[in-house]
Amino acid sequence: MSLHPFITAMLASLEGRPAISAGSPEDARALVAAGRQVLGEGPAMALTQDVAIPGRSGSITARLYRPVETPRGVIVYLHGGGWVVGALDDYATYAKALAAATNCAVLLPDYRLAPEHPFPAGLEDTEDAIRWAARGETGLPANLPLVIAGDSAGANLATVAARRLRGEVQIRLQVLTYPVTACDFDNGSYSAHGAGLPLTRRDMEWFFEHYAPRQIWGEPDISPLAATDLAGMPETVLVTAQYDVLCDEGEAYADALRAAGVRVTQRRVDGVTHGFIRLHNLFDVARTELETVAADIVRAIETA
Repeated sequence: MSLHPFITAMLASLEGRPAISAGSPEDARALVAAGRQVLGEGPAMALTQDVAIPGRSGSITARLYRPVETPRGVIVYLHGGGWVVGALDDYATYAKALAAATNCAVLLPDYRLAPEHPFPAGLEDTEDAIRWAARGETGLPANLPLVIAGDSAGANLATVAARRLRGEVQIRLQVLTYPVTACDFDNGSYSAHGAGLPLTRRDMEWFFEHYAPRQIWGEPDISPLAATDLAGMPETVLVTAQYDVLCDEGEAYADALRAAGVRVTQRRVDGVTHGFIRLHNLFDVARTELETVAADIVRAIETA
């Protein structure tokens, strides 16, 4: 399928904009922040609360969105951004929309970013935030079903944490949207989509270079596709984008989870690029995928 007309128009409007990897991490963060306004405000919440999560390396700032007084579950959402960019305000609209569509509270941790805080800082913050939510310290009952979710590098952190927390935290579902699962920059989707789109091969190499030393990129806590012990992972929803360098590795990870006996719902969204899910207020395909993910979460919670 060819690119969706909205994506084509968006790419034309971005022509000449510097790549994420063209400058410093501060430049990249400013570039992402500049796009917040077009995303809209998102739905109203019953309560929006900034919270401090005690972590092993200090306090972790997070934001809790409660769409109703008594939510049906808790979603810990890890934002994307290559472990280097992304902030709470960049994902506020999506977090609120997901909360409203599921009637779940959404906890959005502001995990530490590289290169100031390289691996494993962001992963440790992710684990600490999940533990905190599971203990009911959000102010909600501790027995509410727990879902973890994320996109891109956030999905990477979510699924690595899920593997490391097996047997300690009961996770009902993991929702992984175009996850980073490997460090093979020469596979089919990298070859086909590595230039001219919102996320390039060079961008991904730049992210990895800031996140961790090259010699450990292939280890399971950075490239979860390398894990050989995926049995017992939570039920999984895994979504990829057709025009995305991460498409092949995401689908390979879905296959690996299935081979380990994990129940997997997998979708490839045609005609779109990496990052499309945050554009749910702007075009139909992203909006439909948000609604479908929400339905997946509700189903998993109701059948728990």
